[in-house]
Amino acid sequence: MHGDNVGFGYGFWSLVLVNVGIFVLLTLSYLTPVKRREWRSFGVFTAFVIALFTEMYGFPLTIYALTAMLGSRYPALNPFSHASGHLWITILGGGGGMSVVIHVISNGLMLAGLLLMGAGWHRIHRAQGALVTDGPYEWVRHPQYSGLFLITIGMLVQWPTIITIATWPILIAMYYRLARREEREAEVAFGDAYRAYEARVPMFVPRLRARHTAEPGWGER
Repeated sequence: MHGDNVGFGYGFWSLVLVNVGIFVLLTLSYLTPVKRREWRSFGVFTAFVIALFTEMYGFPLTIYALTAMLGSRYPALNPFSHASGHLWITILGGGGGMSVVIHVISNGLMLAGLLLMGAGWHRIHRAQGALVTDGPYEWVRHPQYSGLFLITIGMLVQWPTIITIATWPILIAMYYRLARREEREAEVAFGDAYRAYEARVPMFVPRLRARHTAEPGWGER
């Protein structure tokens, strides 16, 4: 515990393990990494999730760093209570209403990400190696990675930390490189059919316009 401070709201390592296990296993089941480069990218995601839930329930490294830098100017009487770990609420001076909004937005993003990953996984495995452009592949070329990005953005909205904010650009860069390499392999495998699909459909973020009838293309793997 944190000395005599009975308001210390961390040290719940069982919650760290449970939450890390849920998110890592769900994501693993949808991404199903096989190649070494896929496992490397997934390893960065796993580190991101571990860092997030370690600070959410285990040890508040970000709070320690901020209180050391700001001292008495830190805008919370008891910075080590669990409620003060919500940096958006603490720094912006929000209350219960802001907490509800943050949870609705963050949980909505994470749920949308899981659903998008699941939809992409279902299309790919149902196709059994055939070209895929229906469902979420009509909107983005890599819906499983787009879903992963939504999950991590939701996590940053809910509980931003120094480590996760620093790790997130690395995570995005690694999955971007992985997606580009998969696309080069797809061009070799499917030729003009994939190149036409690639020219028509954006990589991760859908265009805000009506879609035309999709031609056969390629998904994640």
